[in-house]
Amino acid sequence: MEPKFVKHLVYFGLFTIALVFGVVLLWPFLVVIILSAALAVVFYPVHRWFLRKVTNGNTWVAALLTIITFLVMVCGPLTLIGSSVFHQAQSIYVAISQQTNSGALFEKINGIVEQYFPWSSFSIEDRAASVVGAITARLGDIVSFVFGAFFSLFLMILAMFYFLKDGPRWHTSIVRGSPLSDESTHKILAKLSHAIDGVIKGYLLIAVLQGVLLGLGLWLFGVPNPALWGVFAGIASLIPTVGTALVSIPAVVFLFSTGSTGAAIGLSVWSAFLVGVIDNLLSPVVVGRKIDIHPMFILFAVLGGIALMGPAGILIGPLVVSFIYALTSVYSSEMKT
Repeated sequence: MEPKFVKHLVYFGLFTIALVFGVVLLWPFLVVIILSAALAVVFYPVHRWFLRKVTNGNTWVAALLTIITFLVMVCGPLTLIGSSVFHQAQSIYVAISQQTNSGALFEKINGIVEQYFPWSSFSIEDRAASVVGAITARLGDIVSFVFGAFFSLFLMILAMFYFLKDGPRWHTSIVRGSPLSDESTHKILAKLSHAIDGVIKGYLLIAVLQGVLLGLGLWLFGVPNPALWGVFAGIASLIPTVGTALVSIPAVVFLFSTGSTGAAIGLSVWSAFLVGVIDNLLSPVVVGRKIDIHPMFILFAVLGGIALMGPAGILIGPLVVSFIYALTSVYSSEMKT
């Protein structure tokens, strides 16, 4: 066996062992790293503007100003929306609890179950008691989750700062260390960057805007719990063809059934002409030419990401699809040349 071959074999063996240990060490923070990198890609134009127009080339200050912009533009509104959704969900729970204390709601549900399933021993009181008991028993887990979420947010902001500050240098290192040609690596990274930007801005950001606008319309026209339904509308907007109509149409029917004809007509106009066309109006402005990923795949990527990773999967799932899109696009173009 040649000494050079042995040297390469030992090197790659040690590298493989170190890589495995590195993955094991970073695995608990993989979601944080991926999210911070993706957000750094999206906010890199803001960082570049600060770098050229404000900080005179100081990458540290430009990255800090970009993080402040991110906190004000994204984290602030999401915190307000999350707080409203929590309080409205809490009010629904309290209202149900007050009805169940009188026993009327439980008796009605039990009567329906006994009517259609007379052999069933189902009891809504027992189910409710078990749910309350489970929630009480897991209060410690809930508190730990909240603290963990804030800690993860802190780490994500810190990582995003360094991705912005040192991103171009890391980009060069990846190109040099890639086993592919420099041209192919540049193409893959450029396609991935464009795909991430297109998914987050072209789908997720538009979904958030549609959810916020429909929630505002629900609030203006008197539909109960508008923030909660606005969140559902944002998720529903990812569904091709149907979109926010899954929320707006039942809301209009509700207003008609309660005698609020004027409000129902107003919400119909609001939903059709403001919420419904925002995708066609904003996508060319926000993203430019959208990536060629069908919304159905984005929807399943979001749902699959949530199933595997929880709330973070809302972003992780589409990012995985974006990476697959970047690889296949570059591979297909390379095969044609």
